[in-house]
Amino acid sequence: MTPAASAAGSDTRPLVAVVDYGIGNLHSAHKALERMGADARLTADAGLIADAAAVVLPGVGAFAACMQALRSVGLEQPVLDATRSGRPFLGICVGMQMLFSRSDEPGPDGAPVEGLGVIPGTVEWIPPGVKRPQMQWNRLDVVKSDEPLLAGLEGDDAWVYFVHSLHGVPDDPSVVAATCDYGGTINAAFRSGPVFATQFHPEKSSAPGLRLLGNFVGVAAAVTA
Repeated sequence: MTPAASAAGSDTRPLVAVVDYGIGNLHSAHKALERMGADARLTADAGLIADAAAVVLPGVGAFAACMQALRSVGLEQPVLDATRSGRPFLGICVGMQMLFSRSDEPGPDGAPVEGLGVIPGTVEWIPPGVKRPQMQWNRLDVVKSDEPLLAGLEGDDAWVYFVHSLHGVPDDPSVVAATCDYGGTINAAFRSGPVFATQFHPEKSSAPGLRLLGNFVGVAAAVTA
């Protein structure tokens, strides 16, 4: 165990590693997790990521730039290891998209970009006929009613904030945990084993988003109990 993780052993809050690869909505996610009771650490330390009770992968901007940044700081394998460890894992926005096999958003050379492959499938453009990006509040339609991270998010308590032009289309539709309506059905959240991922920004979604993050912290706390 790393010294940082050992120091957290006396803290009753679960240690949540927020992967710091130099890009993304890092500070807002970090602060929101702290507010909901986590010992949240912004970190590029592979040892801390391995020792944490739970791991969060944020991301904003271009898919290719985020993948390149993750790889350039040597954190691709630690993130993959975390997704396979059985510990709670949360991908947010482009951090969610990076969990897919590939994205139709082209890289600098114009070619599709490969992702982490944790959720087999493709990140596709929102279908034409609506403004891209979707930059607004939208209401979740919860598909998995037994999903612990979505507990309490229903009806008027399920409005969350989106900023995106693409969405994940998994090979296995059963991993879709929630959708929204934006010119048709858009996939908004996913569950694959211990990995949960949201296209929306829970850290920017007021009370419903904080509820989701609180649910995540609760799941992480149960791991360490």
